Amino acid sequence: MLFAILLLLIILLFVLIFFLIIKPILMSTQNMLSRYHFHVQWGGTRIGFMEVSGLDIEIEAVSYREGSSPEDSSRKLPGLRKFSNIILKRGIVAGDNEFFDWINTKRIDSIERRDVVISLLNEDHATVVTWKLKNAFPVHYFGPVLLSNDGNPAVETLVLTHEGISIETS
Repeated sequence: MLFAILLLLIILLFVLIFFLIIKPILMSTQNMLSRYHFHVQWGGTRIGFMEVSGLDIEIEAVSYREGSSPEDSSRKLPGLRKFSNIILKRGIVAGDNEFFDWINTKRIDSIERRDVVISLLNEDHATVVTWKLKNAFPVHYFGPVLLSNDGNPAVETLVLTHEGISIETS
């Protein structure tokens, strides 16, 4: 009888573990999105890119201590929000100079600014997550690395800075 009760308790424990721990993990991985299906609306005609990186937001931690504080350490306060530069990489196509043309809009104290929209798409090509960059402009252009013994595509890179990022989910 004691063995049957212990066996029943062990079975109940496994059922609880499955429904409370394992099943939520399995469910969450089924809904995860792949990172390879996306497009970038940046004001140019080609929206396909090989890679987009730098979608980071950081809050600066500011140390603060009053002189009359009995503590010999400082407090941490949230400071300014910081945004990483966005890096766009794509294969070079003959006759397409749009990256180069955009960075060359630089004049004394001015450059062409654009709102940029980066969209992660699902398997039905519908937008699921959108990152919107405010007042973006190029700060660095990298031409391709040319190698005589390599058959990979020539890749150009444009680094953008911006004044803020917002994230929307569908």
